[in-house]
Amino acid sequence: MPLYEHVFLARQDSSTQQGEELTTQITGVIEGLGGKVTKTENWGVRSLTYRMNKNRKAHFVLLNIDGPSAIVNEIERQERIHEDVIRYLTVRVEEHEEGPSAMMRKADRDRERDDRGGGFRGDRDGGFRGDREGGGFRGERGPRRPREDAEAASVEE
Repeated sequence: MPLYEHVFLARQDSSTQQGEELTTQITGVIEGLGGKVTKTENWGVRSLTYRMNKNRKAHFVLLNIDGPSAIVNEIERQERIHEDVIRYLTVRVEEHEEGPSAMMRKADRDRERDDRGGGFRGDRDGGFRGDREGGGFRGERGPRRPREDAEAASVEE
């Protein structure tokens, strides 16, 4: 049977429970038509790149589907009708990815970095750049020196 990855975005103002109910409803449709959902990932509420239907954030959910194309047609039809679904995308794949998806790996990596307390924001001391030539704080300028290539050009003339 063909394999699909299906991602849908639900409105931010719908609760997590409503998002899980929507996921359960879609899973029920898939199983009712003879397919199966091999993996379900809830990516949580994430910011959208641009506003969609007056929404700036949305609940993201990924479903790995194993079943005929009629299943995809039916779930997309139901998602067009459902008022909480902002967007959806279904892609046919050769094989499903084992383990967590790239989005979940990124979330884990971000969480680890936050737990370590490192990163760019935690290791600076208020903008002091003593390691640069001229040192000092941002915005401070030292004495202006002519660039080396400008000196070489004036010597050649």
